[in-house]
Amino acid sequence: MKRQFLISLTLIGTMSAAAESYEVKSPDGLTVVTVSDEGLMPTYSVKYKGTDFLLNSPLGLRTNIGDFTAGLNISKVHPAKRSDSYSLKNIKTSKVDYEANTCDFTFCREDGVPVFDLQMEVSDNNVAFRYNMWPQNDTLCCVVDSEATGFVMPDGTTTFLCPQMQPMTGFARTAPSYETNYDLGDSMGKNGWGNGYTFPCLFRNGENGWTLISETGLAGDYVASHLANKEGNAYEIAYAMPAELNGFGSTGAQIALPGGTPWRTITVGENLAPIVETTIPFDVVQPLYEASKDYDYGKGSWSWIIKMDPSCNFEEQKKYIDFSAAMGWDTVLVDALWDSQIGYEGIEKLAAYGKEKGVDLYLWYNSNGSWNDAPQGPRGVMNDIVKRRKDMKWMQKNGIRGIKVDFFGGDKQETMRLYHDILADANDYGILVIFHGCTLPRGWDRMYPNFAAAEAVLASENLHFSQGMCDAEAKNAATHPFIRNAVGSMDFGGSTLNKWYNAKNEPGRGTQRKTSDVFALATAVLFQSPVQHFAMAPNNLEDAPAWAVNFMKSVPTTWDEVKFIDGYPGKYIVLARRSGDDWYVAAINAEDTPLKTEIDLPGYNAGEEIAMYSDDKNLIGSVRTVKADKKGKIKLNIPTNGATLLKY
Repeated sequence: MKRQFLISLTLIGTMSAAAESYEVKSPDGLTVVTVSDEGLMPTYSVKYKGTDFLLNSPLGLRTNIGDFTAGLNISKVHPAKRSDSYSLKNIKTSKVDYEANTCDFTFCREDGVPVFDLQMEVSDNNVAFRYNMWPQNDTLCCVVDSEATGFVMPDGTTTFLCPQMQPMTGFARTAPSYETNYDLGDSMGKNGWGNGYTFPCLFRNGENGWTLISETGLAGDYVASHLANKEGNAYEIAYAMPAELNGFGSTGAQIALPGGTPWRTITVGENLAPIVETTIPFDVVQPLYEASKDYDYGKGSWSWIIKMDPSCNFEEQKKYIDFSAAMGWDTVLVDALWDSQIGYEGIEKLAAYGKEKGVDLYLWYNSNGSWNDAPQGPRGVMNDIVKRRKDMKWMQKNGIRGIKVDFFGGDKQETMRLYHDILADANDYGILVIFHGCTLPRGWDRMYPNFAAAEAVLASENLHFSQGMCDAEAKNAATHPFIRNAVGSMDFGGSTLNKWYNAKNEPGRGTQRKTSDVFALATAVLFQSPVQHFAMAPNNLEDAPAWAVNFMKSVPTTWDEVKFIDGYPGKYIVLARRSGDDWYVAAINAEDTPLKTEIDLPGYNAGEEIAMYSDDKNLIGSVRTVKADKKGKIKLNIPTNGATLLKY
């Protein structure tokens, strides 16, 4: 027997004596999710253009008031449509029109008592779902201990994953912090370093296309999750590890009933364009509060990445204020140890000096003093509501634009609540927030109006510390737009024009940059974050090419549109971004041989002049004016570790 529900929504249900299954289709009809209760087991699967992208995968929750992973049937189905139009200047696309077909599936126990609603939204190339748990009689709260939620891949799938770090390891026992290298093109059946993989997680479905899995909509009210391999082709949601936060706090989630989980998101496509261009992390969430002011993003300088801890002194920071002013930038990030090496009164004087130059300050803070051993100060402020708000009031009085909070303790609900509280308090005082040593931002670009960016990646500091990271810079840069930066703003802190990572840019001291100057410019376009503190230094005004310095003076940090042109994770990428009427096309090459390709230019007007920044075979860059051919195409020839950058 068949049932048909709202054909216009492309939601179709079929029922047998033993089970029911329903299809929810995207508006274009190409992405199809099937939800079933066959064998009293809640499951779902995903097809794109009729091809399997996720095989029959389990659903359900395990809680301290019952195991809701089996013995369940679908009792009610509520299909609908959802549309939303919103504008955000801090994500990859400033104007978004979202259309989805939705359905709430009520799963009940065999005695007819409802357990949870599975909320499903299917838009073109995207799937998002979450659980909303029902009260059980008079029980109005519970702890969710774990999930059955899984993702079963087709045979032949390869993985592009970042291993979850072992808790309480690394520098000053600050792990996990989402700062490990990706294993690219690996086989299934592995579990990282034993703890699974951090979100987002990218899979290649053979020649059929790509799948990106992540989560969004977490606001301090749940534990953050990651992905673990269960066996073979099967992966499942995994919660925080017991040793995180120095062993303090539950690994599960404490929720009120009715209450819900974060959204799990799945993006699928025949090619990587839907992955790079997706806005699903923001489509299914809403702002949590009104912005207390119109926040200014922008770009600035940062002494620590080149000159390290000793540079955090009053005179050096004055020089960086002067440098930002000379570049036409509007901020300076004053990094760790300012409390002891500059002092609060010194910061007040620096802030006043900066105001005269049109340059605002960001201040670094340690997130804690109790869950890892990071000694840098200010310490013990951001985790204390009284001290935190006292400092934020002082910052507001002195015109501090934002804070960078570092060294968090993992993904437990305790820690996620701290992110939430810092952001909410900072908004009260008109302060932007950047997180480092941190978790993945999960829809925060839209949820929190004063959220600027988060690290959650092996960022530029590792280029200073490791020659191996410098050697692999191109490979990693050609990875991030497909995975980490696809789901949220990424504070990488790159685009250095120093050849050497030392205070005087002297040969033979410190690590050596292996990429070209054009490559450095290209990453300013490739890496999306509305606030950028570039790794340039005052000496670059004298020792870097004028054309490179001039480009960095004017490169935007907010974008209106993104277009994926070509690429493969870890090998190369060609990506276009639009700011106003201006298009920027950034292309980098991490392969061992030159990249020779011909591309179509989005938004190109016939005969329009293009500023073309390119490298020769020796990675010596230059800029010249060119035009595309009559079909709007242009040829690129990019050496290893080099780049081409177009502006028109």
